[in-house]
Amino acid sequence: MTLALSIDRKRLDAELQKLATISDCPEPPPAVTRIVFTPTDLRGRTYLESLYREAGLEVRVDPIGNTFARWVGSEPHLPAIGTGSHTDAIPHAGLYDGTVGVLGGLEAIRALQRSGFQPRRSIELVMFTSEEPTRFGIGCSGSRAMAGAIDSTHLAGLLDDQGETYDNIRKRAGFMGELKDIRLHQDYYHAWVELHIEQGPELERENIDIGIVKAIAAPASLVFTLQGEGGHAGAVLMPVRRDTLCAAAEMISLIEAIAKQSPSPDLVATVGTIQVYPGAVNSIPSRTLFTLDIRDIDATNRDRLIREIFEQSKSIADRRRIELTIATKNSDPPAIAGQFVMDAIADACLQSGYRSKVMISRAYHDSLFMARLAPISMIFIPCRGGFSHRPDEYSSPEQIAKGVDILARTLAKLAG
Repeated sequence: MTLALSIDRKRLDAELQKLATISDCPEPPPAVTRIVFTPTDLRGRTYLESLYREAGLEVRVDPIGNTFARWVGSEPHLPAIGTGSHTDAIPHAGLYDGTVGVLGGLEAIRALQRSGFQPRRSIELVMFTSEEPTRFGIGCSGSRAMAGAIDSTHLAGLLDDQGETYDNIRKRAGFMGELKDIRLHQDYYHAWVELHIEQGPELERENIDIGIVKAIAAPASLVFTLQGEGGHAGAVLMPVRRDTLCAAAEMISLIEAIAKQSPSPDLVATVGTIQVYPGAVNSIPSRTLFTLDIRDIDATNRDRLIREIFEQSKSIADRRRIELTIATKNSDPPAIAGQFVMDAIADACLQSGYRSKVMISRAYHDSLFMARLAPISMIFIPCRGGFSHRPDEYSSPEQIAKGVDILARTLAKLAG
């Protein structure tokens, strides 16, 4: 099937820029802050819904704000083709992460409409609630709930920094209904494909237009809490100290060493936060807490190294007379793409004459959880320097248009 597609780059860029102005960031765009369930998030949703309705799409919103915009196909009883991403943004982020998949998905549908294409299967654009873990400490709450990857009671009880529950906050934001009703049935989607900036340097470095994602690495997130004994920095001699920060430092160095020795080259481990109590220059740290994010597309390797980290950290704690607890916040399985979805993307690249490569996603996305419902893949486009989650995150209108073109052709192939 050869489609004569025209991507409206100017309109899409204007919509991306407009959404970026709906932000809590004190700086103007491209710095963006848009936290889930805040008034700013709600204003962004209202703007997006106006665009969906303008495109003639049927809109529905589930009990936590996952928003579905459907172009109804000629055989609406068939499982749909899904696409989409998220629009929440961590503090001081950029304007392309997630939003390219939502507004780009919308432009892909509009381009298909302008071409005269008529889908057999419905095509549904999804804006997921809370892909970022900023407010509740766990990412992808919307897609987790849709895929049944989180218990509704657990979801309802998640707390933000103010100690308020997810359930109360979503209701205050106007999202009502039973959480158990969010989960989609297994034949809801025939296939899923998400357009996203790469968030890495490979495509730009190799001058490649499109990445075809074959697997998504999944993180395990852990919290290490060390309890020792405080005291005056000048009065407690070194041989008798139970300094939790020194113990944590040794554990963190251990984690780095274990990760570097991984037989899987795709494993990465990051200690991203550390809290020290009481946090005074002249006081021995009596309690230290740090977090670990460890991910791989090989779940067996990841989990084996986690066990090794557990064992060796416990040895460090015992030797230093420190009480250690390790809590697992989440441990998600990686996702492997569906071959026919990857093939559809590859065919689209051949049609358009764009260079492509098969690659993995080391960042994780809502597609990780959509893989529990249907075969998936992702379309990556280059981003300057591989930068993401910062104000200088950037993909050019030309690069975005290429991604939207490939998404549109892929959706057409899958929708029949």
